[in-house]
Amino acid sequence: MFSVLALFRSVWDEPRPPDPPRRVWRDWALVGVLAAVAVLEGVLRADLPWRVVSVTVTVGLVPTLLWRRTRPLLMVMIVFVATSLAPLLMDGDAMDTYTMAYVLVLFYSLCRWGSGREIVTGLTIMLVAVSFSLFLGRLAPGDMVAAFAVTFSALALGGTLRYRARARMRELDQIKLLEREQLARDLHDTVAHHVSAMAIRAQAGIATSASRPGAATEALHMIEAEAARALDEMRALVRVLRLDRPAELAPGRRITDLEQLAGRDHSGPPVDVEISGDLGDLPPSVEAAIYRIAQESVTNARRHARQASRIKVRVAADDTSVRLRVSDDGGLVRPTTSKGYGLIGMSERADLLGGTCEAGPGPNRGWTVTAVLPRTGSVT
Repeated sequence: MFSVLALFRSVWDEPRPPDPPRRVWRDWALVGVLAAVAVLEGVLRADLPWRVVSVTVTVGLVPTLLWRRTRPLLMVMIVFVATSLAPLLMDGDAMDTYTMAYVLVLFYSLCRWGSGREIVTGLTIMLVAVSFSLFLGRLAPGDMVAAFAVTFSALALGGTLRYRARARMRELDQIKLLEREQLARDLHDTVAHHVSAMAIRAQAGIATSASRPGAATEALHMIEAEAARALDEMRALVRVLRLDRPAELAPGRRITDLEQLAGRDHSGPPVDVEISGDLGDLPPSVEAAIYRIAQESVTNARRHARQASRIKVRVAADDTSVRLRVSDDGGLVRPTTSKGYGLIGMSERADLLGGTCEAGPGPNRGWTVTAVLPRTGSVT
């Protein structure tokens, strides 16, 4: 008994899924097609009782599909109230239009986009309406079983897709958190470097202060500059770090490490790396991000680019930004409808540093990944 109550409470407290899709032209097209089909059914079906009333109610309820994602319970209530009151205008006869099968879409949407309270309330309304029709003799027991089977199939489909969407959102959030943790590790290495530099400068100033009085002043200026950089990196570290774990003391990657990706690998086509522009004074976080985005892009190309003969990695830096472009000449164009976890991680890392990362089919063939990061590496 306790487990049943706990299950009911968990369903009742279930919130609505975030960001339901907005109405698009396909929704309006669906409404138009169903309205036309309902009118056509009224014209062609000679056995349809109370033709004008049946077609009018069916067409009048079609627009409820436009709000099926944002107000699913209200739309279900409108349909049930209208179909329950319609027999009063038809001398007790039930509506019998085939087009009313679109109501199953509302049941699906109720379970897919509604909250737990809305789902339970909608199911209760459905049970009451069906029981009322059965009591008045409008619905035979056999038809009731068939109606419940079809309706609950639509509800089960909505619940299944709801669960899958939630599971994917959790996986995406985990990928983003892991990417933030990795960026925090890189920033940790940067802060450690600045602190070490301050300690060395201070020791040098103390050691030479007797023979060179100006050495202490020079050391203080250098310590001030290093402390300012360390403070900026520490602020970035606090904003980025999301997981409650200590950062690993691993050496950060630099853009020059991209040369290690060059050459031929047994698992894929050869990689050609070209680096140009001024790479001096780049923050370690930007260099690490460029390296990791390039590394992930090369790994994806070697894994998915069929019939590719070469992978090109191009890095160009100017006064304001660093641009990375990784492309292959493979014959397989990967779909862009759903981002893989690697692409999501790359986009998250670039976004955290105030840049962008985009991936898609190349102009002729193959796949291209383009990332642009500001030289300052400002963490957002």
